[in-house]
Amino acid sequence: MSQKLFNYRILVVDDDAVVRRLSEELLPQEGFEVRVAADGFEALHLLKAALPDLIIADLNMPRMTGFELLAIVRRRFPQIPVIAVSGEYSGPNVPHGVIADLFLEKGTYTPGDLLRHAHHLLQLAPPRPSPARAEHAPLWVPVNGKPYYVLTCTECLRSFPVSFRDKSSLGTEKRERHAQCDYCEATVKYFLDLGTLHQASGQAI
Repeated sequence: MSQKLFNYRILVVDDDAVVRRLSEELLPQEGFEVRVAADGFEALHLLKAALPDLIIADLNMPRMTGFELLAIVRRRFPQIPVIAVSGEYSGPNVPHGVIADLFLEKGTYTPGDLLRHAHHLLQLAPPRPSPARAEHAPLWVPVNGKPYYVLTCTECLRSFPVSFRDKSSLGTEKRERHAQCDYCEATVKYFLDLGTLHQASGQAI
């Protein structure tokens, strides 16, 4: 059996300061490296610097929800296992719209349960990936029909809206398009066509 040459790295994303503090106290005692983030935007910043082996994310957070964060993570880093946690949903099943390997309802599991699930997912996961840069940006189409879509910058991993006045102006041919990131001003490449907007409303493409 091959020996693990590094401590597993876990990223905990939760807007509750108590959860973050307890994670920083508990996980290192079990031999994990731990990083914490208060919301999805902060988590994306940490992902750009160093990728974790496992992500534990709350679903209801300000600025960027766990739903949005996990959709981006699964699109960009599908090899990283994810545990979603929330007190807003009940039962053992992953809530609809959540892209995660496991869901835990807050208040129904112990730290020991969480560690057991974490070890199980880490044993199934491939070795820690490197933060390779994607060539084209993931794109979100809002479910409310608003005249904009959301890109996730391939450089800084932050999301920003791109507006359009008329869907007919987008054309029907799928082709590469460009936008400038609102945060780092990088030129972001992505694919979009009118058919994509109709078929993918409310999800990442």
